[in-house]
Amino acid sequence: MAYTQRIINIEDVTHDVKQFTLEKPEGYEFEPGQATEVAVDKKGWRDKKRPFTFTSLNDDEFLQFTIKIYPDHNGVTEEIGRLKVGDSFIIGDPWGTIQYKGEGVFLAGGAGVTPFIAILRDKNKKRELGDNKLIFSNSTDKDVILNAEFEAMLGDQFVSVITDEPTDDHIFLDGFIDKEFLKSQIDDFDQPFYVCGPEEFNKSMMKYLKELGANPNALVFEE
Repeated sequence: MAYTQRIINIEDVTHDVKQFTLEKPEGYEFEPGQATEVAVDKKGWRDKKRPFTFTSLNDDEFLQFTIKIYPDHNGVTEEIGRLKVGDSFIIGDPWGTIQYKGEGVFLAGGAGVTPFIAILRDKNKKRELGDNKLIFSNSTDKDVILNAEFEAMLGDQFVSVITDEPTDDHIFLDGFIDKEFLKSQIDDFDQPFYVCGPEEFNKSMMKYLKELGANPNALVFEE
């Protein structure tokens, strides 16, 4: 089913990430971590659907998406970046492969953190964050999505990694997260792991985790 929903607020989260808040259809329900197909309600764009994760919670009276804009792609996110309050999205029914399986480690690369936002917000609201840990990799300081919120929610269980340039505010790795870094940050590999990021990031993390003894059945990742 398709729903045309008006945008009621737009905020800049980083230099290339925007948060869109829109009206919620009556009776619309979803689980934290789920996504839906989204299109721009404008001529020439209504059939160009892309998957985006809800970053609001099911109990909220609105829907929210946190979307990275790629202006050089000349595509859907560039058009989304031009939207204003009062414009509309066309959304479908919710779906998604990221489901919470219990306390564990969340590994995110860039905009791949978005499925984890609602999951962690939900656990925080219920006071059930426990020992959940987020290891979040970005290219530069300015790319870190919701840094202050993750710090406030998770404290020392939030590990922010920068891979492309030296930083004073985060952990700097000259290159990508590797097996040795995971080993230094994780004490227990017998727990759920949640992985979402670019394809190469996902492949590398899954490979390293299995080599370090993680159970393949406890690896949850966005396909």
